[in-house]
Order: sequence, then structure tokens, then C-alpha cells
Amino acid sequence: MNIAFRMVKKNWQLYLIILPSLLYLLIFKYVPMAGVQIAFKNYVVTKGIWGSDWIGFKHFIDFFRLPIFWRIIKNTALLSLYSLVVGFPAPIILALALNELRNGVFKRAVQLVTFAPYFISTVIMVSIIMLFLSPQLGFVHLLADKFGFPAENIMSKPEYFKTVYVLSDVWQFTGYASVIYIAALAGVDPHLYEAAKVDGASRFQRMIHIDLPSLMPTAVILLILNAGQIMNVGFEKVYLMQNAINVGASEVISTYVYKMGLVGANFSFSAAVGLFNAVVNLLLLIVVNYVARKNSETSLW
Repeated sequence: MNIAFRMVKKNWQLYLIILPSLLYLLIFKYVPMAGVQIAFKNYVVTKGIWGSDWIGFKHFIDFFRLPIFWRIIKNTALLSLYSLVVGFPAPIILALALNELRNGVFKRAVQLVTFAPYFISTVIMVSIIMLFLSPQLGFVHLLADKFGFPAENIMSKPEYFKTVYVLSDVWQFTGYASVIYIAALAGVDPHLYEAAKVDGASRFQRMIHIDLPSLMPTAVILLILNAGQIMNVGFEKVYLMQNAINVGASEVISTYVYKMGLVGANFSFSAAVGLFNAVVNLLLLIVVNYVARKNSETSLW
């Protein structure tokens, strides 16, 4: 205890810097966890959280018995896995490509163009998607018509929803996500490239045997974190892209919780669904971290 106190006293400036972040986590992440108990209660606003009656796991059982339970779980898992499979390698590929560029002006231009979509708000992004895919004047419609393909209202086709969601996400976030990989590549020892050149390695071989191994620790950590968010599909974009026709393919846990909790005022049931979602994510995080620790030297713990 005395040693810890002396360390804090000696480095009090550093602890003062992280204090706002700790307070943010405490106030907005840990304190609200007391409200999770409404998932096990028949919450009544007039009685409050503490005064409402306990009903145990009734809300969880009701959720599991829903006719649409497996459809919601499938939509959430497939959309997240699709995003992970397509979106996770994209920033790595972009970072490797940018690392090979020698023209500084062109390299910065590509970085700017790929990074800029990240700053587009979700509402604006969905509006752009709607305009691009408009069956009357949309860019995709005009391009398909020019090449003789039949025009389709893509947003009314449930089978296209996941692809539109994932590809638009790749366009919006790949440039931003590549920054951390570009930073990792900047730390590679230049002598490794020089030694590889002397040995006659091509640019592709240098990329495979130097760049990729240098990115692996960063990639593994990000993969573990992403795996822990598999059941957390972003609410805003899915909800804005959702319509009465594609709802069968676009209804995910987050949109269902919103409709049941805020729109339907069934707070206890929506809290139970959200808690179930969080527990599944935690289990996935633990499993993926365990697999990563067994198969590599990199893991969260």
C-alpha cells in the first residue's frame, strides 16, 4: 500500500492526465450497470428501479420463445461476420499498398480520399446510398441501364441488404482503419528492407515476409476486439436503411431493442435482450482471446 501511494505521489501528473478518462468510464459505463437489474424485474416507472417486483428470467425466456428469435440472431450474426470477413482485411491491404507507394503527392492524395468518408455522418451516408441506388435516377441504375442490365430497386430486395451495408461500411471506414496499420509499418526497421533487397527479394516478397509479420500483432489485437463486438451491429445505419420490405433481413438485436424498449416502452424486456447480447459478446471475446493466446504470442490478457 505504501509503495502504491509513493508511486502515485511521485507520478501524480500522469495520474491527473488519465483522471478524466477514468471518471468518464466510472460515470457513464460502470454506474449505469446498476440499472441492468430491470432485466430481472417487472419495471414500472412509478415504482422505480428499486421498487419494481422481481420476476427472475421471465423476460429472457419470453425472448427465447419469440417466433422471430432465431431470425434476429441470424441476421445479427451474419451481418457482423460478413462485415468482419470483408471489412477487416481491407485496411490491411490499403496500408500495404500505400506503404509501397513512392510518389509522396499521390500517396497523400490517396490517403485523403480514402480517409475523408469517415467524417460523413451516418444520416448523410445513408442518404447517399439511397440516392446512388434510386431506381429512377440513381448512379447504379443509370450504369446498369447503360450496359443493358435490368434496373432493380436494390433497397427493396432483402437479399441485397447485407451486401449494401457491408460495402458501404468498407468505403466509409477503410481509410480511417488503415491509419493504425500505416503507423505500425512506419516502425519497421529499414535495415530489414535493405537486407531483403541484397538477398534479391521482390517487392511482393518483402511485403509478405517483412510487412505482414510486422502487422500481425496489431491485426490480432484488433481482430479480438472486433470478435467481441460480433453481436453489436450498429443501430443507426441499420435502422435508417431498414424499410417494410427488407425488414426480414435487416432486423437485428439493436433495432429490435429500440422498437421494444423506446417505441414500445417495454423497458425490462429490452434490457433483458440487451443483457443477453452483452453476455454473448463477452463469451465470444474470451473464446477468441483464448484461441489467439494459444496460437500466437499476442492476446489481450
